[in-house]
Amino acid sequence: MILHSQILGSGTPFVILHGFLGMSDNWKTLGLRWSENGYEVHLLDQRNHGRSFHSDDFSYKVMAEDLKNYCAEHNLKEIIVLGHSMGGKVAMQFAVDFPKMVSKLIVADIAPKHYPPHHQDILKALSSLDFSQIRSRGEAEENLATYINDEGTRLFLLKNLYRNKNKEFALRINLPVLSEKIEEIGMALPENAIYNGEVLFLSAEKSGYILPIDELLIKKHFPNATIKEISNAGHWLHADNPDEFYDLCQSFLNK
Repeated sequence: MILHSQILGSGTPFVILHGFLGMSDNWKTLGLRWSENGYEVHLLDQRNHGRSFHSDDFSYKVMAEDLKNYCAEHNLKEIIVLGHSMGGKVAMQFAVDFPKMVSKLIVADIAPKHYPPHHQDILKALSSLDFSQIRSRGEAEENLATYINDEGTRLFLLKNLYRNKNKEFALRINLPVLSEKIEEIGMALPENAIYNGEVLFLSAEKSGYILPIDELLIKKHFPNATIKEISNAGHWLHADNPDEFYDLCQSFLNK
């Protein structure tokens, strides 16, 4: 099965991979900017997310294979890959497994290390939504607010809400599998994995996902990596400071 995508513009192929519980729509604004500047931007929905297929298989290896199959389907040869968070781990795995398919790699606010599970509250909140009772997006948000204080996080999660063929609210994500496979999200890149191409790591000043000590591990796996910090940004750094994010990516791509 081939991943669902939105394709914008024409030119150099540029694939963008969203994070955990996200979707291609999260990257539309930046994707449009790149599509106006000589890139054919592919905004992907990863398996068990957005409009892509649901599957019991869920690991970085299989998601890297999904990207390889997508590239074959769309006849994409040497691609720029940008991945955020979970998408960054997929992008790293893809570059290691299929280095000749990557021209440049951008990894947004994730390191190749192991992260302990930390999405349990969010998954619990989503599991609490009773769609036999919920009649509006507002009611869904009220329900989530009992678990999640941050409005931005609630609105991000509510992008997964849609009406199914019975006109009832439902979630696009495959919540049972993502809850069951939560350990997979934090998995480190395999110990001996190395990619020698050009890589830009972007860390967010306020998120703590990439720490100064992680630079050693990044350089071990990616000897030609550059690490830059996005100021005044949390983990959704592309949304918090899109101009700085775009400019740093662009200067890396123009090198």
